[in-house]
Formats: sequence, structure tokens, C-alpha cells
Amino acid sequence: MAQAPTVSIRFKDLEPDDDLREILEKRCRHLSGEFPELNSFEITLSPNATEISAHAHVTGKDTDAASHANAEDVRQAGERALHKLERELRRGHDKRIFGQRREAQRAIGKRT
Repeated sequence: MAQAPTVSIRFKDLEPDDDLREILEKRCRHLSGEFPELNSFEITLSPNATEISAHAHVTGKDTDAASHANAEDVRQAGERALHKLERELRRGHDKRIFGQRREAQRAIGKRT
């Protein structure tokens, strides 16, 4: 069984919110279920001039992705950053999988 990834959520110049922390950790666990190669999630939430800024970074085997999002609400900012991160992970995953399939198809074509 794969080891659960580490999830680090930082509230920079904001009051820590345990409910939000639980929501974001649950979302990270969901992502690690879809992408088992992930080892570590880091999410930083901080206030900007008028909005909340969220930075999400994930590392794993052959994976290093990051995303950034802004929103007026802390929860929205965190969820948007994770949503962008998921899209980037899916794009990279599909690129690897379908790239291997295309290479295999080319190899079959060259044999005949």
C-alpha cells in the first residue's frame, strides 16, 4: 500500500482555520488517490492588497507542479489553487500516458 503524502498548510499573516485545513487536506488526499506518485503537498495562504493569495505546490516521483490563485475568500483561494493544480497534474499525466501510446503506435508502424 502506498504511503499517504504529507500535507503542509500554512496561514501566513492569517488566523489558522481548522475547518479550512480539514477541507484542503481532504482535497489533497483525493488528489493523491488519483495520482499515487505524489509525495508532498504544500499550500500557503496569505493576504494580498485586497484579496487572499493561495500558492499550492506538489512533489512526487517525476512530478513537480505548482499553481497560484487569488480570491476574496480564503476557502475559495485554496480551492481554486488546488483545482488549477489538479488540471496541471492531469495534463502532465495524460501527456505521459498518451505519449507512450503514440510511441508504441509508431513502433508498430515501422515494423511492417
